[in-house]
Amino acid sequence: MKKINQLLKHKEFRKTVLDEKTVFYIFKKIIKHEYGKKGEENLVPDFYKNGKLFIKTQSSNWASEAWVNRQDIIKKINQELNTKEVKGIKIIK
Repeated sequence: MKKINQLLKHKEFRKTVLDEKTVFYIFKKIIKHEYGKKGEENLVPDFYKNGKLFIKTQSSNWASEAWVNRQDIIKKINQELNTKEVKGIKIIK
């Protein structure tokens, strides 16, 4: 029988990779809470890559709103996920 410290030496601990679906779910939840149904319809996550969340907007007004509040949105996403993996938000049309 092996000791636990021997097993732990051989066990490779991998960092859990944050998947796109999880980030999208949390983003939608935050947007719905902050902006309601209209915000949820007009701010749509498109894809997540290398710590950046790309969102599509339906108008320049919503793009401006997301841009101005991007740091607050990032902070709330990271708090919900208990991580600091989401580093930026990019607005695309």
